[in-house]
Amino acid sequence: MNAIEVSGLVKRFGDKTVVDHVSMSVAEGEISGFLGPNGSGKTTTIRVMCGLLTPDEGEGRVLGHDIRTDGLIIKREVGYMTQKFSFYEDLSMEENLTFVARLYNLQPVATVVRDTLEDLGLLSRRKQLAGTLSGGWKQRLALAACIMHKPKLLLLDEPTAGVDPKARREFWDEIHMRASAGLTVLVSTHYMDEAERCHRIHYISYGKLLASGTVPDVIRDAALTTFVLDGGDTTQAAKLLQGMDGVDQVAPFGLTLHVVGQDKASLVAAVSKVAKETGVNYREGNTSLEDVFIQFMGKSTDNMA
Repeated sequence: MNAIEVSGLVKRFGDKTVVDHVSMSVAEGEISGFLGPNGSGKTTTIRVMCGLLTPDEGEGRVLGHDIRTDGLIIKREVGYMTQKFSFYEDLSMEENLTFVARLYNLQPVATVVRDTLEDLGLLSRRKQLAGTLSGGWKQRLALAACIMHKPKLLLLDEPTAGVDPKARREFWDEIHMRASAGLTVLVSTHYMDEAERCHRIHYISYGKLLASGTVPDVIRDAALTTFVLDGGDTTQAAKLLQGMDGVDQVAPFGLTLHVVGQDKASLVAAVSKVAKETGVNYREGNTSLEDVFIQFMGKSTDNMA
């Protein structure tokens, strides 16, 4: 059974279509990544799914409930973590969680709060004011508030933005542990290493869903070829390759140059020609998820322009 099943979702604000006929599914117990550039419609789609916004067109069910008629039920069974830290900064961790527990009418409040603090390793900081926490600790507090009512689905909107690598890894370890126990997660992210930790990914660009599948599936279906250039004058090679037939992307990576294109024959011709002129070596490399991400962005049109 799918925890999320939506079809043909459309959401407009005035004359702008922010979500444009999006259809996708997320299986129970799956960690599903939601990728796309800023302003692509990820947050709006998530808000439609959790009952905060009503779609203008389309249908869907979340945890078996209709997104149009069962918004209140969905909200009680979903944990939603917003992009922006949204707790009271002049209250302590414990006081913020107490407030959330009362909103959900969880009983007994003190026990539920203490268990949640202990579960997320927050007990030692329970008296610390939320406004004085580092990004990583704020993230843990937000996650604690999301899971304390034991939801069946987590919707996480760029939860690790501005958090250091160690805190990000600890956060993902926590998410994987809970998914293995049956929790379903839909998480939006800009980090490619995080996307690769998801079971499946969905790429949305300016309101349109362009790809869904496992990371290897999405990379394969993009049908891109990547060459790695090194030695010789890679700086001059980069200048010459820009705009040549078959060359869609040119990006330096340390002492190497990555050149990506969809038309393999034209790309080979361009790379071999420039290699002779600049003395660089070249070999075919592996296309990354980031290469696919950039390719999708380059072919999309801003729906708000």
